[in-house]
Amino acid sequence: MVRDVHAFCLRILEAGDLQSKLMPVPDTEGEPLPDRAPSAGIVIDRPARDPEIRLEAGVPPLPRPGELVDGAARASCLARFAHHELMAVELFAWALLRWPALPQPLRHALFIALQEEQTHCRLYLSRLEATGSRFTEHPHSDYFWKHAPAIANSPHGPRAFLAAMGLTLEQANLDFALLYRDAFREAGDKASARVCQRIHDDEIRHVGLAAHWLLRLSPQHRGDQRAAYEEAVPFPLSAARAKARRFDAEGRRRAGLSESFIEYVRTARSPQELRGRGQQTSSGGA
Repeated sequence: MVRDVHAFCLRILEAGDLQSKLMPVPDTEGEPLPDRAPSAGIVIDRPARDPEIRLEAGVPPLPRPGELVDGAARASCLARFAHHELMAVELFAWALLRWPALPQPLRHALFIALQEEQTHCRLYLSRLEATGSRFTEHPHSDYFWKHAPAIANSPHGPRAFLAAMGLTLEQANLDFALLYRDAFREAGDKASARVCQRIHDDEIRHVGLAAHWLLRLSPQHRGDQRAAYEEAVPFPLSAARAKARRFDAEGRRRAGLSESFIEYVRTARSPQELRGRGQQTSSGGA
């Protein structure tokens, strides 16, 4: 029986079935679930997964927004988004188990975020079922979990997690949620568009949580979000991966990101983009 946050997180990572991973916090008569974390952290390399929801490498790319006029593409997109939320559930549980000595307000905030990710996953699964498709019919990318070793091995500990999860993967979702909200709407799927909007709005809080606590845990940077992020974010993640082609500057402001950090992310380029730009410059000058 789940009696505290530690046991709740263990169940998420040790149970292979989807139902156990998404089971809500038990009724505690209005009181928060006790957080009796042991003194030593628990290191779990990867979550348990039943065969039908196993993690895979090399899955097909996410359908483009313009492809959502096709029902199969909408189902594929909803399954992928549901799985992103499931991986977020697992990774928040992973962090709470790995770093039991985090400040109690941060642990509480991370646990609330975990529960919100469970809700997000259930919302996407409901929309997926409405298309007549099933979660188990789709492949499930290991993209988020591929970054867990770099976070685990980082000398920056929980700061690496906040930079990777909140300020990279979740920050990017501010853009993707709005991009696909509009794509679902244009495809006539207003219900899925509403889910994207709901998740975007919750994601603002998660990005704000990461930004706030990254600075609290990085006093050496004296409030400089960019410096704190650059020091803590584990390779190969970077600001270039913290966005999509539709850039939600206002959502970032609402999350408490500084104008200088927002501009830093907006103009960030991946190594591939920089190499391509250099090749174009060389070709243009020839």
